[in-house]
Amino acid sequence: MPEDESLGALVAQASHHISTLVRSEIELAKAELKFDAKRVGTAAGLFGAAAFIGHLCLILASFAIAYGLVALGLSAWLAFAIVTVFYLLMAAVLVFVGYRRLKGLTGMKRTVRSLKSLKGPEEEELAEEAPAPARRPGPPAPPPYTGPTAGQVGSHRESVIDAT
Repeated sequence: MPEDESLGALVAQASHHISTLVRSEIELAKAELKFDAKRVGTAAGLFGAAAFIGHLCLILASFAIAYGLVALGLSAWLAFAIVTVFYLLMAAVLVFVGYRRLKGLTGMKRTVRSLKSLKGPEEEELAEEAPAPARRPGPPAPPPYTGPTAGQVGSHRESVIDAT
């Protein structure tokens, strides 16, 4: 009966039950992760196979377009050259668009600024002594962020410990 057991025995039982529960939860998480990993691996393999088949279809379509141009009266070398130039232009447009998308990345400026504001005086002195990296010419830097930092946002609220 629980009334007859000592406090030490009850704590030992609770500790045993908690460790059993934690172990069971970890095993469940492992099993779910293993199942999900298998599904992700299978899906990745299927996507890879689909991409390979799509690439083969693109090659065959390129030949079909080139031979279609030959059937229209162009010489074979000119028809294949037209198809090749078309794909080179498409590749150049994709590279240009991708480069423009990468060029627009700003990095983690707010995070770096927040971390710099958290530095101690010793670290700031060391940072001042180190040579600054050369800046590339470009648009002017935006004004520094003057709003509250992540640590200051909820500091005006009372803590749970103070409320009790």
